[in-house]
Amino acid sequence: MVLGALAEATGWRLVATRRAVVWRLMPPILLAMGVAAALARRPVAATDVDDGTAFGVGVASGLALYAATRAFVAVATRWEPFRRQVVDKYEEAAAVSLARSLGLSLLILVPGEELFWRGLFQARLGQAMAGAAAGVWTWLAYVGVNSVSASLPIAAGAIVGGALWAGLAVWSGGMLASLVSHMLWTGLMLALPPGAGRGVRAP
Repeated sequence: MVLGALAEATGWRLVATRRAVVWRLMPPILLAMGVAAALARRPVAATDVDDGTAFGVGVASGLALYAATRAFVAVATRWEPFRRQVVDKYEEAAAVSLARSLGLSLLILVPGEELFWRGLFQARLGQAMAGAAAGVWTWLAYVGVNSVSASLPIAAGAIVGGALWAGLAVWSGGMLASLVSHMLWTGLMLALPPGAGRGVRAP
């Protein structure tokens, strides 16, 4: 678990210092993390609710998070440093086509993160402490790792999204709801950028 967190943090550090390109470095890191997590602990969709309910709540929460993100970005981008970093991130995303960025994100990056953070990290902590406490510690670790990116938008997404996805895992007893929520939010953020990110995407 520690090695996985360090691997992701190292990846973000290399991207932040421009020694690596996010679309080349992060997919293999998160793919390895996801595969290792799935081998270490069999992924569990949900134990406290049925899979259909978990899926539905995942969809609803992903849409709600996207709407809230658009509202937040509309206000936060009035602050020039944040606006500039939002534009920078979408310019970075535009280094590859929309189809490729969606494919890498939805097939590798998001599943890799969810398998590791909610499927393994939080689940293992939940064996040693109360579910809510495991969710809080997972959220703090997730925020810490993403903060290494030195990116305000990524850190903000980790703070809010990480709290939501950890909470969904606590509520459902599995990772299906958080996976669906995370994938939907990420896909919408790439395909329909909010505020300052509009018009930056590659075709």
